[in-house]
Amino acid sequence: MNVIFVLTTTGEEVLEMVSTDVAGLLAAVQGESVTFPFGSYSYDFHNLDHYLEDGVYRQELVIYLK
Repeated sequence: MNVIFVLTTTGEEVLEMVSTDVAGLLAAVQGESVTFPFGSYSYDFHNLDHYLEDGVYRQELVIYLK
């Protein structure tokens, strides 16, 4: 599934990735902090989006960070 990390305050997309372990990824980001080479953030909330692309329904997990 496509996973996007977004900053809650600005709406800026920080990272986009693909993961087959969404439950594990969500458990990991809900810990004390999420660290990237360019900064550390805290989990805020997440949203599962569904959209239609080329006639195929797709899912996208958006993880919001503060």
